[in-house]
Amino acid sequence: MNLEILAWETSPLGQLCLRRRELLSQPGLFVTEVTLNHEFLMSSLYTDSERALARTAVAMHPGDNLQVLVGGLGLGYTAREALLAERVAQVEVVELLPQVIDWLANGLVPLSDELNNEPRLVITQGDVYQRLAGPPHKQFDLILIDVDHSPDDHLGDNNCAFYTAAGLQAAAKHLAPGGVLGVWSYAESSPFADALHAVFPHVRIEPVTCENRLIDVEQTDWLFFAHH
Repeated sequence: MNLEILAWETSPLGQLCLRRRELLSQPGLFVTEVTLNHEFLMSSLYTDSERALARTAVAMHPGDNLQVLVGGLGLGYTAREALLAERVAQVEVVELLPQVIDWLANGLVPLSDELNNEPRLVITQGDVYQRLAGPPHKQFDLILIDVDHSPDDHLGDNNCAFYTAAGLQAAAKHLAPGGVLGVWSYAESSPFADALHAVFPHVRIEPVTCENRLIDVEQTDWLFFAHH
């Protein structure tokens, strides 16, 4: 196996690994992957649902000069998809881990060149959940959250409150009139759907299915959208 460890770092969430490998089943195809505590976290091979999170939210908003907040940088595919829309004026990404921010800045991920040269992109180191729980200093037309595995499976213990009705009420104050909230998940979540319905009059839940060629199965991620 052609495997290169690009970064191996300790973070507040545990041991982070950024690696690039050539697929044995598809020689010449290299993918970049992230693991956390030796568990798979994300890959550049399958980005359909991350991109759909941004693309669908932009399509749901009729306005121009859109201000977008993205929670979680990852490999950058959600932010990049938002930036592909000409109606988007600025994308601010809030990323908890400085190591992940450095990977992008140092050219270690596939989208580094493109995103590092994007004047509409601002990257802030911080906790997006903590920010959304506090008073809004700025309102956004789109808030896109792609941090946890799911509303019921969190990377950090402090993330739970966001997925409750009270947490969503606080986050909604950061949305400008007509704003759209979008949340990525690898699994469906009835409790989170109920919380969304308790806060927002309009809720939309969409599955995104793709074929995982590595293990020859279909996998489905879930996108939750809500707006007033």
